[in-house]
Amino acid sequence: MTTTTTHPTTTTHTATAPDGAVAATTAAGTAQPLLRPADFGDFQLPNRVVMAPTTRARAAGPGLVPTDLHAVHYGQRAGAGLIVAEGTWVSERAIGFVHVPGIYHEAQIAGWRQVTDVVHALGGRIVLQLWHTGAASHPAHLGGALPGGPSAVNPHERSFTATGFQDTVTPREMSRAEIATTVADFRTAAENARRAGFDGVEIGALGSFLIAQFLNPRLNLRTDAYGTDRAGRRRLLLEIIDAVAEPWDGRRVGVRLSPYWTSGDTFTADAETLAAYDELVAELNDRPVAYLHLRGPETAGAGGTPDFAAFARYRRRFDGPFIANLGFDRDSGNALVEEGGADAVSYARHFIANPDLVTRFALDRELAAGDPSTYYTGDARGYVDYPVSA
Repeated sequence: MTTTTTHPTTTTHTATAPDGAVAATTAAGTAQPLLRPADFGDFQLPNRVVMAPTTRARAAGPGLVPTDLHAVHYGQRAGAGLIVAEGTWVSERAIGFVHVPGIYHEAQIAGWRQVTDVVHALGGRIVLQLWHTGAASHPAHLGGALPGGPSAVNPHERSFTATGFQDTVTPREMSRAEIATTVADFRTAAENARRAGFDGVEIGALGSFLIAQFLNPRLNLRTDAYGTDRAGRRRLLLEIIDAVAEPWDGRRVGVRLSPYWTSGDTFTADAETLAAYDELVAELNDRPVAYLHLRGPETAGAGGTPDFAAFARYRRRFDGPFIANLGFDRDSGNALVEEGGADAVSYARHFIANPDLVTRFALDRELAAGDPSTYYTGDARGYVDYPVSA
């Protein structure tokens, strides 16, 4: 929905964080690179331990509105250098996963305002990831309508619906008018996020979802300005970046990419894909991007070490702050930051089970393990009941 254009002033919050994180960080000094402050331009991070966005399916009530549980969950984790809140729908047309909150109507904005107020009161910084599933959605989410995608090609993914996972279907090819509407939806979502008190937004251009579909030559068979070649396939993302940046002062828009994503028969990290992302990442330097958040390749087995070279490929092509993600623990995260391979490292699984993750890193305490059976259950269990370390 269209909203007013009067915005609150956005400030960077640096007050004392919860759970002893600041005290623990001070005690540890700068011995750990992850605990050093980071200058992200308009974001000043007290440490480099970023909370990655994690879909937790807790907006189970009417209207996909964030609840008190969301406020508690994110408040517990406000010791992170930066919180990237879960992927959030930019419109009803974007929906592709059950019980995920949106940012497209007033009740959702009010629900998210409760979250940001708690995080800021506890000294944290929080941005909102903007999400659109595109062809990876399912008619079950869309009142029986076909989802839209770059072309009428089934991505062969699975969509989590109210009755469980269902295989995707062949989508409609989005018209030029629908593409323009989608860009406008992202802009309105960014404006709504600012009204909700977020410090910025992150564009979710990763995985098997809409923007990544447009970047994919196996799914994007268009012959117009949004297809044809690499430049055409990245046009949607670049237009979204420009639109999402409009409501913000300074650089408050991050971009999350996953060039190494491999899924089914349509997403593969082959030489052509990686080369296309080389060009895209370099072009981000000409856009108002606050940081690049890059998901690396899957690690080899349990306890595998992240491939530092995979991150270096894109780190050297992007001039701004760089966040690395996937498969890191405390030691590998410290090592990557120490060698200059990233400015910060994001953690998802570890933050789920360890709300005081920064403190545990600072004091070298054992990490708790999460319970995957509670990841999408919709209640407090496995969401706000993980204890801090004694």
